[in-house]
Amino acid sequence: MKRKKWSLQATITVLVCGVVVLSLLVTDLLITRTIATSIEKDQEEKATNVARIVAHSQLVTEALGKQKQEVSIQEFAEETRSLTDVQFVVVMDMNGTRKSHPNPKKIGKQFIGEGKEIALNGSEHVAVSKGTLGTSLRSLTPIFDRTGKQIGVVAVGISLNDVEKAVSQGRKNIYVGTLLGIVAGIFGAVFMARYIKKILFGLEPSTIAKLLQERDAILQSVREGIIAVDQDSRITLVNKAALRLFQKAGLTQEPRGMKMEEYLSNSKLGQIMVTGKTEPNEELVLNGITLVVNRVPVFLNDKIVGAVSTFRDKTEIQQLAEQLTGVRLYAEALRAQSHEFMNKLHVILGMSHMGYYDQMTNYIKELVSHRNNEIGAITRDIKDPVLAGFLIGKLSYAREAGAKLHISSDRQVPEPLHSHISHELITILGNLIDNALESVSTCSRRQIEVHFDYGDDILTIDVKDTGVGIEKETLNHMFERGFSTKGEDRGLGLFLVNQSLEKLGGEIEISSKLSQGTRFVVYIPYDCR
Repeated sequence: MKRKKWSLQATITVLVCGVVVLSLLVTDLLITRTIATSIEKDQEEKATNVARIVAHSQLVTEALGKQKQEVSIQEFAEETRSLTDVQFVVVMDMNGTRKSHPNPKKIGKQFIGEGKEIALNGSEHVAVSKGTLGTSLRSLTPIFDRTGKQIGVVAVGISLNDVEKAVSQGRKNIYVGTLLGIVAGIFGAVFMARYIKKILFGLEPSTIAKLLQERDAILQSVREGIIAVDQDSRITLVNKAALRLFQKAGLTQEPRGMKMEEYLSNSKLGQIMVTGKTEPNEELVLNGITLVVNRVPVFLNDKIVGAVSTFRDKTEIQQLAEQLTGVRLYAEALRAQSHEFMNKLHVILGMSHMGYYDQMTNYIKELVSHRNNEIGAITRDIKDPVLAGFLIGKLSYAREAGAKLHISSDRQVPEPLHSHISHELITILGNLIDNALESVSTCSRRQIEVHFDYGDDILTIDVKDTGVGIEKETLNHMFERGFSTKGEDRGLGLFLVNQSLEKLGGEIEISSKLSQGTRFVVYIPYDCR
């Protein structure tokens, strides 16, 4: 099997980074232990020096010799401890009885720790030992009076955590320096490799053919039609999807090599190369077929060298928009249910924290009872689980919006014969209920009623609200795409309702009075299982 060669960029990057990392790691291994040992030795010397200073203090020798009060030892020891930033300074007599300690309650008690006997026998001793203040690095130094007689011992301790912290800080400084060196080396390697790669236009000689094949495969696999022209407006690329659309419109010629104006006189790609501006989502009528077109200029070194246009049948886009609308309605219903559930959990949590257990029990019983009644009524009357779940979600969404949504049915609504009927019903109901919620949002009485009736293979849906109502002039245009009295980028909901009704062969009746409310009655042929 032939081994895959590394790219030039990868080779340079790995080689430079490897050299930098290896050299820095070796340096780190060589000096880290040396620094750690040096720091530990410095801490030992610090403890020993402090112990010697205290041992040679006239105040301490006189106090142990009973020439001064022993209480002065505690004051001196604590002052020394504070100034030298050690863990403890303990002075003891020849019996090992403490005369000073950071905890005054320990004064008068026996000193605990390794090396006490060695120091009481006149020798200095440094060791790591555990005492009443925990594990520490200790230096024990004998105390002699003016005649050379040993009268006690001073023990100075530095917390082992402080020692380890000092060592860690030293290592950290090394690691930071090492890391900065590695990062600098990596950046340098990447910069060098990218610079060389840029000179070669970002391509390896062995991959140029493969990239061309992959590009062609990608262009041929997308569902959108793609056509590209060079700076002379000659067609250089056309994918299979574009050819299918052109053939559907009656254009059977091979377009490659032709002038764009000769093949598609209304393509406007030549205009794009003059203005340099992108034109997204434009409509193009081609022999009776409406296409949604995107036109984009191609730049190289800030110079326009061509243009690309993508095509999509408008009918497919409309179908996709309807599907997305249904998904959005599902998502909104689920989000409202989740939000309402979290609010109730917060109430229960608050009652639990305050100890209101009886009230919490009653609250949960009321929730369960209300939920069972609410869900039970819908699932009993609406046998389509998808539609029933959607309506349950809308109940939560309405409560979240501060409105009362009442859903009822005279007779049981059976499950539809085809699943697409459920989708269209959700589109219709979702938009009608959302419009009703928006209509009552500014009213003092926020009530919406949704009533179902089924008979003679006809499903009747009555949606009534107590909102602001609709003006007569608006009623004539409300199902037009993009028409809205609520601002820009609106006017799609009722347009989709009308489309769904056309697919199902249904009808809709509207009655409205200003400041009193609006009523939509939908009649749909309904094939059930």
